[in-house]
Amino acid sequence: MSITSRDRLIAKLITYETNFPEETTFVHQFLELLQASKCYFRDHFPGHITGSSWIVNESGSHVLLVHHAKLNKWLQPGGHADGDENIFDVALREAMEETGLKIFSPITEEIFDIDIHPIPARGDFPQHLHFDVRFILQASQNEALQVSAESNHVAWFNIDNVVSHTENNTSIIRMMEKTKYLLRSHQH
Repeated sequence: MSITSRDRLIAKLITYETNFPEETTFVHQFLELLQASKCYFRDHFPGHITGSSWIVNESGSHVLLVHHAKLNKWLQPGGHADGDENIFDVALREAMEETGLKIFSPITEEIFDIDIHPIPARGDFPQHLHFDVRFILQASQNEALQVSAESNHVAWFNIDNVVSHTENNTSIIRMMEKTKYLLRSHQH
């Protein structure tokens, strides 16, 4: 029997190590959700799996964010799996679609961050939760950016100035802290 992408994600979540207590809580909720056969589909409620990318430049001094049109917030690119259980591929596809960039280098293919956050009701969709699996990618600031139909803007931000643009979003602050630690540990 072959190991599925879902099995690999479950295994990665079981061994996922974090210094952030909220992520420890999230792991149990993710593992519970992953027992549902349709959890990779956007019409699975009360929540579903999504994938996103935390994109940094070569030096780690800047992070690429999109201004999400529906949510009216600066966020990392990401979105629905729509049935694709290879969540790394989902995150990469969303990064390409939402930024226009084509060349990414994963700093690691391990999970960088996980988050569970509410999405407001819209149209026929009730308020629901996104169970977001995040990966850290590196890209060049020299490659041309392109704004997708889902966004108002795409821009690089100095990592030290991200907080002022993201309304003190705790998951963005957490990813900033992880980035600084990860890049320090890679330099030694």
